[in-house]
Amino acid sequence: MRDELYQVLEAIREDTDVKAVILAGRGSDFCGGADLTEFGTAPSMTLARDIRWERDVWSLFFNLGKPITAAVQGRCIGSGVEMAMLSDICIASSDARFSMPETRLGLIPAAGGTQTITENLGIPKSLMMMLAKHSVNAKEALANGLITKLIPKGRLLEEAIKIAQKLSYLDQATVSALKRALWEGPRQPLAQALELERRLVLALLSSKMVREEYNRNE
Repeated sequence: MRDELYQVLEAIREDTDVKAVILAGRGSDFCGGADLTEFGTAPSMTLARDIRWERDVWSLFFNLGKPITAAVQGRCIGSGVEMAMLSDICIASSDARFSMPETRLGLIPAAGGTQTITENLGIPKSLMMMLAKHSVNAKEALANGLITKLIPKGRLLEEAIKIAQKLSYLDQATVSALKRALWEGPRQPLAQALELERRLVLALLSSKMVREEYNRNE
């Protein structure tokens, strides 16, 4: 499934007709998380690790220059939470519950959760979630910034489609630049983040001037 997700995200990245993305679960739950037994039963742990990182689906989430809306319903566990946090907008239905079981199995989150979840919840609440078997319900997730909008049950996908349609009308180069500034900037010293912002703005302006010149000559 991870390989299939990687292939889909690669196709989305290359397809200029795709303007916005919705990540949703099929059925009553968003995602049950990774099969954690995989890490202990692979014939070669080294090979399993290499395969896992050769197709780095999490970096594809992070670097995809198109807006991703995660629509979370029911259970959202482990890497499901991490995928939702790697999305640009996360909405959830009233029955959503977020949990991170990795530490109880002798592991830690391995798809960016130690960083992205902490950015939203802060360290104390993240520790509570990851160490104390604390499940975060939809109302708590909204109050603490884990999600951006709480949707009545049964209307989640409808709302996600509305959001994606609005996002699809935006200039794709602008969306990509904004995503890069917001995702990469806070992880750098302020001076470097401001320099990144400046370079992105100049690139957008230059691209716009080239397009206008092209249109005038047509």
